[in-house]
Amino acid sequence: MQFFKSKSVEKGTPSVAYTPIYQCDEFSLCIFFLAANAVIPLHNHPGMTVFSKLLLGDLHIKSYDWVDSMPPPESQPRLARLKVDSVLKAPCKTSVLYPTTGGNIHEFKAVTPCAVLDVLGPPYSKDDRDCSYYKELQHSALSNGESSRVNEGGSDYLRWLKEIEVPQDSHMERIDYWGPQIVD
Repeated sequence: MQFFKSKSVEKGTPSVAYTPIYQCDEFSLCIFFLAANAVIPLHNHPGMTVFSKLLLGDLHIKSYDWVDSMPPPESQPRLARLKVDSVLKAPCKTSVLYPTTGGNIHEFKAVTPCAVLDVLGPPYSKDDRDCSYYKELQHSALSNGESSRVNEGGSDYLRWLKEIEVPQDSHMERIDYWGPQIVD
């Protein structure tokens, strides 16, 4: 439980901590610890497949996939389709995010203290696989005049997403892993 009590909690921002367990050229293993009300902002995993397993707690997940495979000109909003907007409660099934489907652009909000195990393949790389952050734009209509809620039932909910810099209130604290070592 000490993972949920980091320095950022004292400053008024619920904490997000992570501990890298293992990394090689093919994949990485990491556990994220989110204090109640902590947020991992809307971000992506470019060119990566991610297996996420909620180990502890209740976690609200909101995720999107791009509607069009062709990105717009730089700094322009891009249309995305909502894939998931629900609360997961541990224990639950493992979720899989593929490079272009399954909700690869997603946000986590901890309802209660949470622990999430992520397996990312291939791992992040500053050269070609660094994540981007996004914000949802509050447009009530798309550029062609159609309603942004194509189907009130859920999966066809469309939203414009704009790439942004790392949010200023987003802080992750690295915690050393003290568990059993994984040997190649």
